[in-house]
Amino acid sequence: MEKFVVFHVEGGLGKNVASTAIIKNIYKKYPDRKLIVVCSFPEIFLNNPYIHRVYRLGVSPYFWDDYINGKDTIVFRREPYFETSHILQKSPLTETWHKMYDLPFNAKEDLPEIFMNMVQNDMHKQWQRPRPIMLLHTNGGPIMDGQPVYSWTRDMPRPVIDALIQQFSQQYHIIQICKHDSQSVNNPAVETITRQMSNIELFSLLKVSAKRVLIDSSLQHAAAAFKLPSVVLWVGTHPKMFGYEMHKNIEAKEPIGNTKKVDSLYFDYQLDGQFHECPYNSPDEMFNVTEIINEVNKF
Repeated sequence: MEKFVVFHVEGGLGKNVASTAIIKNIYKKYPDRKLIVVCSFPEIFLNNPYIHRVYRLGVSPYFWDDYINGKDTIVFRREPYFETSHILQKSPLTETWHKMYDLPFNAKEDLPEIFMNMVQNDMHKQWQRPRPIMLLHTNGGPIMDGQPVYSWTRDMPRPVIDALIQQFSQQYHIIQICKHDSQSVNNPAVETITRQMSNIELFSLLKVSAKRVLIDSSLQHAAAAFKLPSVVLWVGTHPKMFGYEMHKNIEAKEPIGNTKKVDSLYFDYQLDGQFHECPYNSPDEMFNVTEIINEVNKF
């Protein structure tokens, strides 16, 4: 009888990319089982040599009969965000994931992995520009209905964006990645991309960039997968929990005054960036722009 191990992951693109760090170690622990992945973004896992089959959430025909009913199957479907070690900020996300399933973990080695095939690797040709590319991932945080297009917990403050453009636009071809209707800089020195791209197309742009200033979103996880050190800005989340040592992680300054986290339950700030939770009076309170520019120059 065939034996299987099912790894189930839900959530956004960044979380799915981060979860790829666990794939190889599942395979190593259960080499006699075929690894089945159920996920939100199948393209992240499709070319992974350790995986037997990939299914998109909600699109899994005959799954019960093929892998569950009367089968020798181990199912990994737990939510790391709600593990005690994660909530109490005792271990990073990927370490928590490994511990949940009793897998060995090495912070320097167990990084995300994305495998791209020949055709996908050729996507980089569309990003040929006259100067080296500097990639700014300015907006990517979740936006709820009725909320402003700027998510203060995740997105890059506008003064930081403007300072980076002023400092580097003569040397680099700056490409801004942001969501549709987000804070597009509307600057002739910047190529802004708000159109819907495939995730693999987005990653091909990441791979050809010479410098990267990112937020805590999918591209900082993908940069770790491709071993591309980047400057990553953190506001409502923490590099200790979601970041990687290869990056230069710059955290926003502590808010001034008595911050009342009225809606905080298991996390200090909600990821959807509820505007009444913002503890800053001005974007200038959040980051030292000179420090960010200096770190970009070092990379």
